[in-house]
Amino acid sequence: MSTQETLLNGRYRLQAQQGSGGMAVIYRAEDLALGRTVAVKILRPSLTNDPEFLKRFRQEARNVANLSHPNIVTVHDVGQDGNTHYMVMEYVDGEDLKKLIRASAPFTIDRALSIAIKICAGVGYAHRANLVHADVKPQNVLVTKDDVVKVTDFGIAQALSLTQPQERQRVVWGSPHYFAPEQAQGEPPSPASDVYAIGIVLFEMLTGQLPFVGTDQQELAMAHIREAPPNASDLNPNIPAPLDRILQKVLSKEPTARYRTADQFGRILISYRRQGQVSTDPLPHAVTEPEPLHTDTAETIPPTEAPIYMAPERSQPTRTPVYYSGPSSEAATSNFTRPPYSNPPTVPNMQPVSIPQPQPYLPPRAPDAMIQSRYRATEPPQQLDLVTLVLAFLAFIAITLLIPLWIAVYQAWLG
Repeated sequence: MSTQETLLNGRYRLQAQQGSGGMAVIYRAEDLALGRTVAVKILRPSLTNDPEFLKRFRQEARNVANLSHPNIVTVHDVGQDGNTHYMVMEYVDGEDLKKLIRASAPFTIDRALSIAIKICAGVGYAHRANLVHADVKPQNVLVTKDDVVKVTDFGIAQALSLTQPQERQRVVWGSPHYFAPEQAQGEPPSPASDVYAIGIVLFEMLTGQLPFVGTDQQELAMAHIREAPPNASDLNPNIPAPLDRILQKVLSKEPTARYRTADQFGRILISYRRQGQVSTDPLPHAVTEPEPLHTDTAETIPPTEAPIYMAPERSQPTRTPVYYSGPSSEAATSNFTRPPYSNPPTVPNMQPVSIPQPQPYLPPRAPDAMIQSRYRATEPPQQLDLVTLVLAFLAFIAITLLIPLWIAVYQAWLG
């Protein structure tokens, strides 16, 4: 197609080809009506001969056009010019994630988690709108120079899988490395299928390799269905064991063993990153304030992320006695509570916690000034002052003068 002379419906002038895939060719174009740069995705002619597919394609495009999220490429228009069927989207000045992986993988854990969380934010937003991407792969993730992440190509694979099962093997299998086992078996995709694909994308960012390979599509499909995924830490020793276990969960063969939606997977990654203090960059709005999980399916952080058992704090109101085999003074002064089992629970990779020995109880000590005043009040005087001596002398004189008077009274009483 000559881009120099192509003008779709007198409005979109094609400027240069940006990329191509099994279902469409993407062009940078100019929207003459609004004077802005857009991306135009033109379906391949092999897909435009089925009226049912075109009907579903237009319906899926309308559904995606209603999605407004910072991590989803916005759809502006969908149209037809003769036998050319196209979709108009916002233009993202960046590269697809597959090119970045080939150029610089393995990524740092910080960057890989940041990109994966943003992918989960966009795909999870679509899940809450009852839309399944069905073809999550690095080629459908656009990343700008500032690591702004945009997920694209919603709906095309979904429309194709529902209308052309015979074409599905030839076209959709163009990227079988990211398909979930149930998709490889011909079952319809679900939100858990998107979670599986995001897990493979994260695996590839962290290791620079794909978990499953094959010489042809059939061998690769059987690997997804039968083979256990390798440990990412075997390919990249810098990957922590808890993150490795998260990847093993999302790459489970059974959809029910994975996280239910991309939002749920994103919250797990956010919790892991916060506990590991890997990064403090802003988190996507849709993931940081998600819909509440149902209690029957709520997920938690892997066991190694759980808090280590510690003795109760001194401020707790209730406390049971502790009996030690050592000296009785320790039992009398202990402030710790023995757990209901003899040994604390064993947690892998748990670091020992040093607990200080209890100290004997000492009553509060009064300030030194108060103690000194207390002792000062009870101390005897060191010497008699002048007033006291005068008073004692006067009392002695008075008693001396009264003695003759007592003698005269006594004699008069006898005589």
